[in-house]
Order: sequence, then C-alpha cells, then structure tokens
Amino acid sequence: MSRTQKNKATNYHLGTLKAKIAKLRSELLIEQSGGSGSGGGEGFDVARLGDARVALIGFPSVGKSTLLSTLTETKSEVAAYEFTTLTCVPGTLQYKGSRIQVLDLPGIIEGAARGKGRGKEVIAVARSADAILIVLDAGKEGLNRHREILEEELETVGLRLNQRPPEVTFRKKASGGIKFASTVPLTKLGPEPEKIALNILREYRISNADILAREDITVDQLVDVVVGNRLYKPCLYFYNKIDTITVEEVDQLARMPHSCVGSVKAGFNISPDHREDDLLKQTIWKYLGLTRIYTKRKGQQPDLNDPVVLSKLRKGTAIKSLCMNVSSQMLRDFNFALVWGKSAKHAPQRCGLSHQLLDGDVVQIVTMTNNQQKQDKNYQKIVQNYADKYHKKKFDAKKQKQTKLRG
Repeated sequence: MSRTQKNKATNYHLGTLKAKIAKLRSELLIEQSGGSGSGGGEGFDVARLGDARVALIGFPSVGKSTLLSTLTETKSEVAAYEFTTLTCVPGTLQYKGSRIQVLDLPGIIEGAARGKGRGKEVIAVARSADAILIVLDAGKEGLNRHREILEEELETVGLRLNQRPPEVTFRKKASGGIKFASTVPLTKLGPEPEKIALNILREYRISNADILAREDITVDQLVDVVVGNRLYKPCLYFYNKIDTITVEEVDQLARMPHSCVGSVKAGFNISPDHREDDLLKQTIWKYLGLTRIYTKRKGQQPDLNDPVVLSKLRKGTAIKSLCMNVSSQMLRDFNFALVWGKSAKHAPQRCGLSHQLLDGDVVQIVTMTNNQQKQDKNYQKIVQNYADKYHKKKFDAKKQKQTKLRG
C-alpha cells in the first residue's frame, strides 16, 4: 500500500484494503485475547478515584516512576534496571482544588498491542484513563523513534490521540438498504465516495444502514465510525531528561505538537515539591479540561475553599452536570441557577440546565418551591417512593431490634 500511487484510479482499491486490514486486525486481537472482553489482569485493577485519571505510558527506564513520586505523595520503586514497575501504581495529584489520579504503568515495548511484555494489560488501563501522558527519554528519542512506535501501538487497539470524533452519523436499520449522503464535498474519498462507503460496509457484512457525513472525512475515519469502538483521548508527550541533550535539541523537541520538555531529576519545568505549581501540572490541567465551580447559599458568601470540579471529558461543564455532581435530588428539584463569573453576561445571570460554565464561576442553585413541586405530573409518584423508603427503613430498624432482643 505504501508503494501504491494515490490517485483517482487507485483510491477505491486502497479504501477496500484499509477496511480489510482494520477488520482482520480487530479479529486477530480478539483471538489472541481469548474473547471479546479484555480484563485489566492481576495488579492492574485500580478503582477509579478523583476528578480525572491520567495514565503514564512509555518505554522502560524513561522516568515514569520518578515522575509519579514527584507529582504525588506516592513513592513508586525506582532502580537503575529496566522493568522496575511490574504492576499499576496509583497516586493522587492535588492541584487547584482537584484530585487527579495518576497511574504509573509498567514500561511497554514494540508489539505491546499483540501481548508482548504484558502490553495488553497496560493498554487496557490506558483505555480507561481520561488522558494519556507519554513519557519519553529526550536523549534516546532521536535514534529510536519511541514516540512513533507508541502512537502505532495505541492506534492498533483503537485509541485515537489528540483527535476528535468525525462528524458522521451512522445508524443501522432492519431494512431499506444503504443510504449515503453528505452536507459537504467529500474530496478525500475519491471521485466516488458512495462506492467506497458501500464497499467498506460490505466488508463488515452490513446491508442496511444510513450514513450522513457533515465533514470531509478520510477512509480511516469512515472505518472508525463503522467499527464504533474507537476512543478519542487527549495525549501529552513529556520529554524527560533534557539535561542530557543540547539546547538546540531541546528547542526542536519543544516545538513538536502536544509536547512538553523537562527533567524530573534536575527540576526543569517540574517542581520537586508536588504542592508547588509548574509548567507540567499546568499543561496536564489544560489537557484534562477541568473546570472549578464554587457554590453559594442564598444570603451567604461562596465557599472558595472547596470547589466542585467538572470535566469536559466526563459529564461536561453545564449546570446540569453540576447538579448531578452534587445530588440527583437537586437535579430533580431544579428551578433555575444564578451565575457570577466569566460565563455570565451580567452579575448575576439567571440560567437553565444547559448553560455552560467556565473556570472560577460562582453558582447558586434555586430549587422549586412546594407549590411548584405539587404541579409536577410525577409529584405523587415521588411522594409515594419517599413514603415507601421511610416505612421500609422503619420496618428494618424494628426487625433488627427484635432480633437483638431474642438473641
């Protein structure tokens, strides 16, 4: 395929080959794993805690364990030999009032997507993270192409780094054949985009579906939409040990996209004290898309010491997400919200559930009055459920008391 000249005549052939390769690759990975499910494995099952999760991925002996010990209070084993870390070591980064879970994963090698060096377990944990921090050795990157190798390994298992999902609507149906339409000219699918789409669907044995493309997509993006199990993750590349290379090489690495340079040992762009601010922590915060929201009660000052941290990568940053974070009952009884801050046009602004909040906003949630709740069509059902829970709790307490007296 790499030697094939790309033009209108070969575009259809290349699209067909890419669809076949993607299908065979997924079948091979499922066969090697022994099924469609992929467990974390012993030592890799870590409870999801905090406001966000970051996975440290890299080759052996690039400084991942030292980085974890510097960012968090957790002390990960550090040694001069490779594969010091054999399991997943979690730590918590306290930054700007948020709690970010950082996972130190064992070093992976080329072929990790096919199971070499417990690579499948490492990548399975990476799929559960909100963002990926790839740690690279600045002194070895020029010769070994570690960045390119890691990108290929993660792409093989369906991780798309620093990409957004294509604006394509794909819906299977019971009958009616395949209908393909677009709202923009499709220049990357060749002169006959519908023919390529039909052939890709035929490879996956799909005979009835609707496809609507709202942007100029490539063949690879169309295959990702049809497969449907791709994950789109923000990824930051941290070049460690820059004190071992020249200033010109540091400048070249720093100019690469989505990159941050530093040295954990020398304290360049990362503070030895995990409580102090530095460039790496600021960049991680930016890539996670975290937003601090301060709440206030009526007639009181806002609580600026304990913010509610929302994430764009999880539930979003709307007022609805804030209510869900605090209490499901608050979302049920929501009337309106008063917002002060950068997202408000005036102070305060009366907003609904769909209003998007910005970092540092102050929000006061106003719930419905009793008369407003009684007008709700589900009011009787809510009251009945509350009464049932109350009587059940009272009955269980009485039964427990009787059991103790008999004993």
